[in-house]
Amino acid sequence: MSIASIKLNDIRKYERDAELRWATRTQVDSSLRRSLVSFQANKGKAVYRWFKYKEAFSADLIEYLLKRHRITTGIMLDPFAGSGTALFVAGGFGMKAEGIELLPIGQTIIETRQIIERNLDDRTIERLVFWREQRPWRQNMLEKHIIELRITRGAYPLETLSAIGRFLKASEQEEKRVRAILLFALLCILESISYTRKDGQYLRWDYRAGRQQGRNVFNKGEILPFEKAITDKLHEIINDLLAVKLPKDLFATTRSMADVRLYGGNCMEVLPHLSNESYDCLITSPPYCNRYDYTRTYALELALLGVGEEELMKLRQEMLSCTVENRAKDLLTLNPKWKQAVLAADQNVLLQNILDYLDSQKERNLLNNSGIPRMVRGYFYEMACVIFELYRVLKRGAPLIMVNDNVRYAGASISVDMILSEIAEQLGFMVEQILVLPSTKGNSSQQMGTHGREALRKCVYIWRKE
Repeated sequence: MSIASIKLNDIRKYERDAELRWATRTQVDSSLRRSLVSFQANKGKAVYRWFKYKEAFSADLIEYLLKRHRITTGIMLDPFAGSGTALFVAGGFGMKAEGIELLPIGQTIIETRQIIERNLDDRTIERLVFWREQRPWRQNMLEKHIIELRITRGAYPLETLSAIGRFLKASEQEEKRVRAILLFALLCILESISYTRKDGQYLRWDYRAGRQQGRNVFNKGEILPFEKAITDKLHEIINDLLAVKLPKDLFATTRSMADVRLYGGNCMEVLPHLSNESYDCLITSPPYCNRYDYTRTYALELALLGVGEEELMKLRQEMLSCTVENRAKDLLTLNPKWKQAVLAADQNVLLQNILDYLDSQKERNLLNNSGIPRMVRGYFYEMACVIFELYRVLKRGAPLIMVNDNVRYAGASISVDMILSEIAEQLGFMVEQILVLPSTKGNSSQQMGTHGREALRKCVYIWRKE
């Protein structure tokens, strides 16, 4: 038997041991359909459907979780706020909601919703109708310069790029609220008017961009003309705004105007500055350990928001380690108080066996990317530090609810749910339940070709501060 096979057998043994330990608290929840947990359920929901933030969970899921756990008062925190779904649903239930978000695209979506929530008036809607009907950018000869990153250069047909510049320049004549909503509407359509499609780890390029080489020619289908895409989006936004009488009704089944506060930045930098025992609940979905690089998949939006090459690289390194390009962070230099968190990860036998196996595969050049061991190690150690901070800021008895996926690399199944839950218990949490979605997902096609198909759990963790 090879060394790799021995190490894989050790991992499976420790995984079975963990499954036995967690058996009484792990259960399949038939109500957690994948469409409910993912962005898919937002497609028919006013406001939430405007921007296709594929990594978001649905508003219906947040409502379900809040009702299931009878969370109706106090302050909620989401340290990986994304497009703000959890914040606005909780805010609509009458709670105060605070979120932390690193990427400017997520910050912009949340800030635009806040503008609509707090300051929407008839005059604003009238100006949006004017833009939809009169299309003032047509007459504007001046164009605003748009940053092009190396990974976005040539993303639009030339006439589309010109129209974007004229649209932005014309919008500068509008007052702040209208200008913000127009920019948001433009961000919503970038993928549909470009040669690209978001595809997990990167932007996938249509053959018409002239960048593809080799046999695998990709055709994304219709590339919408700028004018049709932007007027259709403005039509959708205006209709959603007019369909309800009060702005407060825009954000889920609301009973009051959402009270939302956003902290911009890296949660590992923001969390240590939040007060002890100040939050009544926490609902979040961190980046998964799946190699997805959000600075690449949202590169079009980031470039439009003025993010240049240096800032893009900085954002990529500030993210929680979830891509092969993340460099290792010196956690105890960043915060000496995280020693207990680092120790909890050090002592997790299943995790350490997985890391040892991945390191050995790297040494033998058997990984499709040599950065995988560093990414997996960084992910769990950084998440341990985040969990440490979340325990500190939650009130006693408060629940922490987290959505996450398991992953697999080089044939090794990585039970993210059980590893993070064991680390959480080491740091003081009581793990109430690990709710498993009834429909599992398969590993990647590359993994299946080499190691066979293996179902991977998608879970909702319910932890509580004792």
